[in-house]
Amino acid sequence: MPIQPVLNATVNQAALLAAPQPKDTASKIGKAATDFEALLLGQMLRSAREACGSSLTGDDDEDSESNSSLVELGEQQFAQVLAANGGLGIAKMVVAGLKHAD
Repeated sequence: MPIQPVLNATVNQAALLAAPQPKDTASKIGKAATDFEALLLGQMLRSAREACGSSLTGDDDEDSESNSSLVELGEQQFAQVLAANGGLGIAKMVVAGLKHAD
């Protein structure tokens, strides 16, 4: 295997990494902020569930183990939908803060 093509590929990759990267677009920033808000909402929902009981019925029985994954998935989806539809306004504040910082 000749060394020259490998060396050229490595130099080209380094040049690409060193080149100035375009700034994040507004849509990427908005998506990241919405994902961040969804993560926070998911943590809040999990804390609320753990505070009042972990099963679907509120009873601590053996079914709570089998329902745990289902409930967690539902919380994640609910948090994503809430964040995508405005949620608590955290994503909007993050986007505004990032635009103001530029």
